Amino acid sequence: MQYLHTMVRVRDLHASLDFYINKLGLVELSRQDVEAGRFTLVFLAAPDDVERAKRDKAPMVELTHNWDDEEYAGGRNFGHLAYRVDDIYATCQRLHDAGVVINRPPRDGHMAFVRSPDGISIELLQKGPSLPAQEPWASMQNSGEW
Repeated sequence: MQYLHTMVRVRDLHASLDFYINKLGLVELSRQDVEAGRFTLVFLAAPDDVERAKRDKAPMVELTHNWDDEEYAGGRNFGHLAYRVDDIYATCQRLHDAGVVINRPPRDGHMAFVRSPDGISIELLQKGPSLPAQEPWASMQNSGEW
């Protein structure tokens, strides 16, 4: 398992980038505007981690800016922790067998979400290409919030 990033939702992207880059000193590594979803993703790394982060070897901060104004109640501004796993199906099965609810099953063979006992959302991402669809995951519905 490899720790990838922490996602934080931001209301004012300009002000947030000013804080994280100009004041805190992080470096912008990538930015993606997603028209269909009406959001922007910006990945940042600490200066000493930039080269390793470019090679997917250091954790980053993911700023998510939803274009439509939204109040973030109940900790919704903190998105999730993300981990890359060798086999998403085996990982989800192990968690399921241990009594963990799979809130967003890996129907696509690539991504799943679970929650910690304190309600922190954890994203699991398949290392490498997505695995072929596999039951029971392919037909499993979402459960709760993720």
